[in-house]
Amino acid sequence: MANMRVLIADDDPIIRLDLKQMLENLGYEVVGEAGDGQQAVEVARAVKPDICILDVKMPVMDGIEAVGIILGEDIAPSILLTAYSDQELVQRAKDAGVFAYLVKPFKPSDLPPAIEVARSRYEQHLQLNKEVSDLQERLEARKLIDRAKGILMDDYKMSEAEAYRRIQVQSMNTRKTMREVAEAIILAKSINSPSS
Repeated sequence: MANMRVLIADDDPIIRLDLKQMLENLGYEVVGEAGDGQQAVEVARAVKPDICILDVKMPVMDGIEAVGIILGEDIAPSILLTAYSDQELVQRAKDAGVFAYLVKPFKPSDLPPAIEVARSRYEQHLQLNKEVSDLQERLEARKLIDRAKGILMDDYKMSEAEAYRRIQVQSMNTRKTMREVAEAIILAKSINSPSS
């Protein structure tokens, strides 16, 4: 996991410098720094880091709010650093989608496990989102194909199997997906049907 590109954000320049040195000594590349949450979001958008490490308490926008935006835009996973461990902060961090949480003071040896776990969990998060998106796409295509089959069955008095086969053959002949063929059948029906 070394050579990972890291963004760090803390409003204290001394802490940022210490964190940067710790990370570089561990083999990580610090590709961006920010002094507040808004700047962290802007830098994250620009440099697309592999991981973001943000302090919770920062001006303009706090670290938790910044994490919510960074994760919402699927830029990178985030680790929060804080001197505070009260339950409300922990809950806000969970709600924002923080992948790891380190309480200050921490040792340099605490960073690699947190970074690796956060990055691994983020990869799982991306994979799950992709699977959900694929399932939604397949379900939507299935609904359209079923509607198109219904139109063919009504208009041409075919069986369901014949209607399905016609869509399948048309898909192969035109090199279009079955969804695209179904959409064309549905569109043609709506154009040719008298308006009610």
